[in-house]
Amino acid sequence: MTRTGAAKNAESMGRPQTTGRPETVGGPQGTAAVARPRLALAAIILAGLLAVLISTWLTLPEAARGIVMPGPLVEYGLPVMRLVLDVAATATVGLSLLPKLLGFDDPERTEPVAARARHWAVLSALVWALSALVSTVLSAAELTPGQAPDVAGFVERIGSGQGLVVSASCAVVSAAVGMFAVRFGEKVPAELRVLVAAFGLLPLPVTGHASNWYWHDLSMVSMELHVIGSAAWVGGLLALAVLLAGNRGLLALALPRFSRLATVALLVVGLTGLFNGVVELLLTPGEEFPLSLVTTGYGQLVIAKIVFVGLVALLGGNIRWRLLPAISRQAPTAFAAWVAFELAVMGLAYGVAVALTRAPVS
Repeated sequence: MTRTGAAKNAESMGRPQTTGRPETVGGPQGTAAVARPRLALAAIILAGLLAVLISTWLTLPEAARGIVMPGPLVEYGLPVMRLVLDVAATATVGLSLLPKLLGFDDPERTEPVAARARHWAVLSALVWALSALVSTVLSAAELTPGQAPDVAGFVERIGSGQGLVVSASCAVVSAAVGMFAVRFGEKVPAELRVLVAAFGLLPLPVTGHASNWYWHDLSMVSMELHVIGSAAWVGGLLALAVLLAGNRGLLALALPRFSRLATVALLVVGLTGLFNGVVELLLTPGEEFPLSLVTTGYGQLVIAKIVFVGLVALLGGNIRWRLLPAISRQAPTAFAAWVAFELAVMGLAYGVAVALTRAPVS
């Protein structure tokens, strides 16, 4: 019997293929299961764009007479670029993490998927670097409306400019390390790739409200944990959705490991996000907490983000407690549809988070 014939017989008997090619689910439903993950990336980006545009429009400062305001390109282009930056950086972390979720015990089955993840990680890192540089230019233009942006001065004097440049530099390093991984495979450790990508996320909280608090160190630690937890959670789920949703065997292998990681990340993201949002409102002069949650645009965005994170937690719980047992048995499930929905809600949360970094607290 030929190798192809053996693979078809194994699939028809319900056994996973071991031919080295990624497993897919046969028939029209299988085709749909493979196609839906392609919508996962679009779901998180489109939902994030919608949230960031609406949130930015709702929190735009009123123009004062005699004061030149940034044009629409800066007002809307900057938060959109920040969203692209966040999603690309998150995807880089998740794609770098995927080989660890797959494990290295059966390279014949896992290597084709891991190789695709390595290629895509390089691409996402380059998008990350480019969006960080564009964000730097737009941020400089925001400070000097009506004039040519002084990018060098912005980077030299402003912490957010320095953070963006450092993040872009780390993204370039991440892409370089990823290219070595594309060439030499897992001889370039996945841990190194995750570490380099995660390090590039650390300067990003400098661009938000974290630097406004007197207890700067504690606030920054909280924000770093929030960013890293979000990247591991969302990035890991995005990698699973795009590369494994149509492969029952590998999904059954990777999802239980990711589920444990996602539980920890959810707790970290939820607690640190609530902590930072409440602290900003508590330290806002002239506003009484908790009334400021509903009387200020910043407070309303905090509530929106809490709602989205809570909804994501419910969706994640559905995947873990209802779908995971069936996935572990390699039975057909609606994993692709549920994870696309979860990523769309995550995109909304990311869009609101971008708006929070720019919205006035009062």
